[in-house]
Formats: sequence, structure tokens, C-alpha cells
Amino acid sequence: MKVLVFGKTGQVATELQRQAAVVALSRDEADLSDPAACTKIIASTDADVIINAAAYTAVDRAEDDEDTAALVNGVAPTAMAKAAAARGIAFLHISSDYVFDGSGTRPWTTGDTAAPLGVYGRTKLQGDIGVANAGGRYAILRTSWVFSIHGANFVKTILRLGKERDALSIVNDQIGGPTPAADIATTLLTMAKAFHNGEGTSGIYHYAGTPDVSWEDFAREIFTQAKVTVDLSGIPTSDYPTPADRPLNSRFDCSALEQAFGIARPDWRLGLQRVLQDLGEI
Repeated sequence: MKVLVFGKTGQVATELQRQAAVVALSRDEADLSDPAACTKIIASTDADVIINAAAYTAVDRAEDDEDTAALVNGVAPTAMAKAAAARGIAFLHISSDYVFDGSGTRPWTTGDTAAPLGVYGRTKLQGDIGVANAGGRYAILRTSWVFSIHGANFVKTILRLGKERDALSIVNDQIGGPTPAADIATTLLTMAKAFHNGEGTSGIYHYAGTPDVSWEDFAREIFTQAKVTVDLSGIPTSDYPTPADRPLNSRFDCSALEQAFGIARPDWRLGLQRVLQDLGEI
């Protein structure tokens, strides 16, 4: 099975390259702000499955840069999925919990109506709709709170702050499932294999780590495992204003993925342990 990955240096794409002999394209080779160039690559590829792990993920900056975010998160994936459909190649696309408004406390199902709060979520939803309507075999994997040893993420930031400060205040009213990038990569490869074998079921799927926690809970577990002593307190989102609104409820119902592909939610605490070991923190 030959897998072509867009977004070579991202957290998930890096893990994909660690786990399998995929062909990964960097932004210099395939820039999603140039959808035509990306579709040209797909038109000539000999890959069996395509994974789009590239995205415009600067949530706050997107509020003032909607055109670029829409191009990368919406227009490009739509065009790429259409090009894959024309070739009969399965197209796997990573999406986000930000497509929902974060209301209530019930886990979001794949059938729930999306209602993004800001530009990032709106453009990711644009991509979801475009990929689903492209006419080919596809899977949209919505995930949340991604972390790994690569790039910038909550785990690495919190570890740095915990060593620099004696006390930290962390948001405690946003609830979701932290998700190891390594587990996302494994899931995508499992799905890719299923599509390659003619067993993949097209659709939207949710995938996030368990148990659901607040950012404060997440930080507390990081410090506990890394044996970092910090005076940690929780604050509401209203005390930490950002340009883009964040969903308070990012809980995911992941049952559709388990039913279709036999993939269960991972325990993020085990994934965190592996990440901290790789970072030399434990």
C-alpha cells in the first residue's frame, strides 16, 4: 500500500512517517494555499491512499486572515478530494472539534449539526463539507487537543511554564479529550489499509483520547507524571480572553469509528507517558 501524505512537518504527519514508509510532502513541495498545484500532484500520483494532514491551525490569527484559512482548510481539501475521486483514490482528511459551538455537556456525535464559533472552525467545516461531497471514497477524522514530542503543543508549553514559574492558572471549563498524535497516525494507517483492501466505509468519524478532562486536569496530569511541582489553579475561559472563542464542550462520541473500523478511544494518559519519556522528562 502506497500512502501519500500532505503536511510533512506537522505532528500527525511526523508520526505517520515514524510508523510507516509513507511519502510525505512538505509545504515547499505541496502548498495548500495553491490548490491547483496540490491537485496536479494527485492527478499524477501512484499512491493508493491520500492522507491530508496539512491545515491552517493558527486559531487566533485566522480571525484576521480568513481568506488564507479558507483557502488552506476549505478550498484546497475540497479540490484535492475531487482530484482523488477522479482517480479512484481514497482521501483521508483530518478535521477538528472546532466545527461545533461547544454548547451543552453531551459528547458530540458525527450526526450533530456543526456550528463553528470562529473562522478556524468555519473553514474546517468548509473542508469537511467539500470532502464529503467530492464524490469519492473518503474519511473525515475529527480530533481534538493533539499532542506529541513534535512542534508546539500544550504538553510542551506547560512543561516549559512549569519549570519557569511557581504558580499557574489554567482554564478549567473547557472539556475535551487530549489525543496523542501517535495514536491519530496509527488510526489513519488502519483506516488507509481498510480502504486499500476495499473494506473502508466513507463518512465522518470522531476520534479523541479518554477520559475527557479540562485543560487544568490535563496540566495536572502532565506535572504529576513529570514530577514537576507547581501551584496550579483553575480559571474560567472568561478570565483568559483570546481573539477567537474556544468551544467549552469538545467531548466526542467516537462510537462510529469503533463500529466501522474497530478502533477504540486511546487512554491519553498512556500516550502522555510515552511522550514524556521521549522528551526525557521521566
